[in-house]
This record gives sequence, C-alpha cells and structure tokens, in this order.
Amino acid sequence: MSQPKADNPAPEKKTSEEEEQARSPREIRLVMVGLVVTMLLAMLDGLIVGTAMPTIVGDLGGAEHLSWVVTSYTLATAASTPIWGKLGDLYGRKGTFLTSIVIFLVGSALSGLSQNMNELIGFRALQGLGAGGLMVGVMSIMGALVPPRDRGKYQGMFAAVMALATIGGPLVGGFITDHLSWHWTFYINLPLGAVALAVVMVTLKLPKVRSKARIDYLGAVLLTTGITALTLITTWGGQEYAWGSKQILGLAALAAATLIAFCYVEQRVQEPMLPLGLFKNLNFTLVSIIGFVVGFVMFGSTVFLPLYQQIVQGASATNSGLLLMPMMFGMLVVSLVVGQAVTKTGKYRIFPIIGTIVMTAGMVLLSTLSTDTSSFVASCWMVVLGAGMGFLMQITMLVAQNSVELKDMGVASSTATLFRTIGGSFGVALFGALFNNRVAATMKDRLGEAAANGGGKGDPSQLSPAALKALPAPVQDAYHHAVANGMHTVFLWGAGVAVIAVAAALFIREIPLRGAGAPAPEGDGKATEPNAEAVAI
Repeated sequence: MSQPKADNPAPEKKTSEEEEQARSPREIRLVMVGLVVTMLLAMLDGLIVGTAMPTIVGDLGGAEHLSWVVTSYTLATAASTPIWGKLGDLYGRKGTFLTSIVIFLVGSALSGLSQNMNELIGFRALQGLGAGGLMVGVMSIMGALVPPRDRGKYQGMFAAVMALATIGGPLVGGFITDHLSWHWTFYINLPLGAVALAVVMVTLKLPKVRSKARIDYLGAVLLTTGITALTLITTWGGQEYAWGSKQILGLAALAAATLIAFCYVEQRVQEPMLPLGLFKNLNFTLVSIIGFVVGFVMFGSTVFLPLYQQIVQGASATNSGLLLMPMMFGMLVVSLVVGQAVTKTGKYRIFPIIGTIVMTAGMVLLSTLSTDTSSFVASCWMVVLGAGMGFLMQITMLVAQNSVELKDMGVASSTATLFRTIGGSFGVALFGALFNNRVAATMKDRLGEAAANGGGKGDPSQLSPAALKALPAPVQDAYHHAVANGMHTVFLWGAGVAVIAVAAALFIREIPLRGAGAPAPEGDGKATEPNAEAVAI
C-alpha cells in the first residue's frame, strides 16, 4: 500500500553529513567502543550509588536530605536532556558530547570529595547535568554514523550494556562500599570516563558546525521549568507531600503553565529548542508515546520485582541485581534477534506491534504473583516482560531517528530519551502510590486497624526484610500477602497502561529506512543546519 506523500517524499541529494556516514565497519567499531563505555558510565552510576547510600548517610549525616541526593541528579538529568540534544544539532555532536562527559566526570570527582550532605547534593546536580548529555550523545552520534538500516547490527551491544549495568551495578556498588569506601562509588567513573574521552576524541570524525542561529533561551527556560515541575511531582507526590496538597497542586499548575507557554514560544522562534513540527510526523509521535509507556513499565517493574522476591520469596537483598537477570536475559536475546532482522530485511513495523503485545502479556502474567508462586514461574513471567521490552527498546529510538532529518538527529534522540525518562518517573510514582495503598488496605483487613501499622514499626508499606523478621509470625504472614496483593495491583494497572502502547504501535507506518536506498524523511529538503557552515574535522 502506498504511503501518503508527506511521509514518503522524493529522494534527496546526499549532504556532507550523510556522506560522513559512509565509514568502514572497523572505523564504526572503534567509535562504538567509546560510545559503549559512555553508556555504561551513564547507567552504572545510579545503580552503584544507590547501594552505597546507607553508608553515605552514616558518614555524612543529614538523613533528612537523603532523597535530594537522588532528586537533584534526576532533576538535572531530565531538565538538561533536550537542551543537550539541541546544542548538538546546532554546534556539532562531538563537541557537545565531549563537554557532557567532562561535566559528568567533574561532578563525579567533586561528589566523591564531598564533606557534607549539602555539598553532595550540589555536586550530584552537576553530575546529573552532564549525565543528561551522555545517553543523548550516544544515540545521536550513532544515528549520525550508522544508517538506520544498518543500526540493528549494533543495537544488541547497547542492550547487553543495559543488562550488564542492571545486574552488575548493585553488586559492584556493594563490593566497593564494603571493601573500599563510598567515595569510590563516584571515583570509579573517572577511569571509565577517561577511556571514553580518549576513544571518542581520537576516533570520532563528524562535521564541526559553526552555527549562526541564536539559542532559544526562553524556550530552554520554560521547558526546563516544566520538566522540573513534572519530575518533582512524581518524586514528592505521595511521599513528601500528599497528592492533593497545595505543594503538588502548585507544581502541577506551574508545569501546565510553563509547558503551554513553551509550545507558544516554540512556534514563533527561528530555531526552537524542540521543533513542534516533529510531532506532525505520525511515526515520531507514536514512538514517543510508546517510549513513554516502555519507561513507565520498565522502571516500575525494576523497582517492585526485587521487593517481591526479597519480601515474599526470601531472596537475598545483596544479590538484588541478579534477581532481574531473567528479565534482562529476555530483553537482551530478543533485542539481538530484532536488530539482525531489521538489518537483513529493512522492515520494522511488525516489531513494535509484537513487542507491545508481549509486554502487556508479561504485565498480566506478573499480576498473578502470589505468596505461593515459585521462583521459577516468576522468572518465566519476567522473561516474557523482558522479551516484550527487547522488541521495543532500540526500535523506538531507531524509528524516531528515521522519522526526522539529519539536522534534527540530536533533538529527536533527546526527545525519545526524555519521554522514556518521564515515563519512568511517572511509573515509579504511580506504582508506588498503588502499592502502598494496597499494602496498607490488606494489612488492615488481615490484622485490624490497630495492628495494621506493622506491629508498631511504622508505615507497613516501608518494612525492610530485616525489620520484618523481627515481627510476630502472624504479622509476617499478613505482610507477605499484602506485598503479593500490591504486586497484583501494580502490574494489572501497568498492563492497562501498556495497552496504550499496543494501540499506538498498530498505527506505525513502514517508512523505508535510510541506508537501504530509502528516501529521506519528510521535511523541507534541507539536511544541513540552518545558518550553519559544516567543516569536517
């Protein structure tokens, strides 16, 4: 069936940036070493630091500020992500990528040198500012180097890094904390970052862009404010403040006002921070929705599955990363197979459809977890969920990048990353609220109003495995059932959200991938930056 003209324009003459993609496999593999190390750097940090947080608090004090160590990093990362993408498009991807790595490493070094909690919070924000450019830089540079048709050869590499980071991060963090000191959870970034810097500087050759366009400062401020407000809502809602509190409602109003103003401004500036015209492309809009749902499901699952296995099935918290291995295994294997299939056939539309259906099925299966579910059965359901995400993790980025012109590769990559990040924030927040309410309700039903607070130990939804063992057997049994019921609620709601991704996937169009004799995506026919002069370096 023929596609609408807007989605299938006549082939464009190759520009200098497109010609830069014609590289030997050896050249690409050398650059990929630096990109893979950088991606590992970005993913390992939060997992390693999370394991060391109790020790950090014990050393520096200031437990009341603990949440801000994570929040400052998350806020800075989310807010800077779209800005890094646009700066790469305007001024060259190599320079902005190297700058983000340097900022991340400086933030890491200073975090390790922190003498009190306030310093750590500030330096973690600096580190997060750099982290916002790491993932975006990796994806946009890969998009500039490798045509979409050939990108499947390399996407399995990134899936493997994700699995390695998720499984190994907590283990490495625990080892460093126990045998070295918590300072090294930050210092470990320095040698990895040095390798990434050296490899990228030596091997990566991209056009250096001298842009005459003015930065959209107002758009950047409005977008940053809106994203910050949304992140604080998902971080504080139901935790620091009640969902109906004036603080949360005020943040919601601020987010709505600034994002509406941002949309107004972006339609009137010469070089918008986030060109809203990108969303006129149906595929780009649909994969942004799917990316949001994937983040929602993935981050929510990785938070609550280990809790179930530790509390209900009695698994060791020390090996919490290993508990997710079945899901990561499913994700890795499927991602490798899908990548090779896309490279061989050039077809991709079927994979988001299959992936969203399998992901939804995985959430439904996990909603059946109970106190009697064996570890083997739970692992099988996790494999199903991981397989569904394996169909989607790289495909959504590939389709997003194939839907835009090369001049917008950075902003497309950052937008896809941003939607996934915000989806993860909303997933953790919503799942957390649902889980806590269901646990509290189950404890009340089984033990009565007076005993529902965990035998006087506080919020029943926050009991640790160690604290639980100190409680009477009836309370432990009630809590096991409460956690299982909480899992049922979380994953059933998650399946409902995943259905949205299924609906979006059904409308994706099969636009030929660049690099396979395909036409360029819709646009104005200009594949170079406006008011910019490209100089190969």
